[in-house]
Amino acid sequence: MTSTFDKAALRLRMRDLRPRLAADAPNAAARAARHLPLDRLPHFEAAAVYYAQGSELDPTPLARRLIAEGRTVALPVARRREGLLQFRHWTPGEALEPDAVGVPSPPPAAAAVTPQLVVAPLLAFDRRGGRLGQGGGHYDLTLQALRAAGAVFVLGLAYAGQLVDEIPMEPHDQPLDAVLTEAGYIALRRD
Repeated sequence: MTSTFDKAALRLRMRDLRPRLAADAPNAAARAARHLPLDRLPHFEAAAVYYAQGSELDPTPLARRLIAEGRTVALPVARRREGLLQFRHWTPGEALEPDAVGVPSPPPAAAAVTPQLVVAPLLAFDRRGGRLGQGGGHYDLTLQALRAAGAVFVLGLAYAGQLVDEIPMEPHDQPLDAVLTEAGYIALRRD
């Protein structure tokens, strides 16, 4: 098992790198959306994306593509500072309001959605399905609950340069099934 320090050091390094990756690839989000091979994914009716913060790869072009393909799209909502995320229906351009952690999210009146595809933000990923998030634990808790309730496919959305040799994984960390980048789709090997 690796230490929390290893994750903390990697988070610092990747938080420093990601803005440079974003500056070097201004059209990365649109390119990534075009690379999504819908025919290689398990069947899904609803997908959850995220509201991009800072230099995170923006999933809006991907959300628009999924909606055009007839899928329902949702955004996560933190109802408390800790705990599970809820997903609420969203269409790009709709009004949002800050959730419990200050992230723009659909209002309480938006319909709750249970996604079968979750597009997850990340700081880094590896080829074994490792995902390094911001460290709050919202996604790991939520993915664990979704997987316990039924099938869910977890797709990381990242810049190709966010690939690292190994993510320090702990028992509670939820793995990715695949990653989508501006360079293409990567099916991951889950050991």
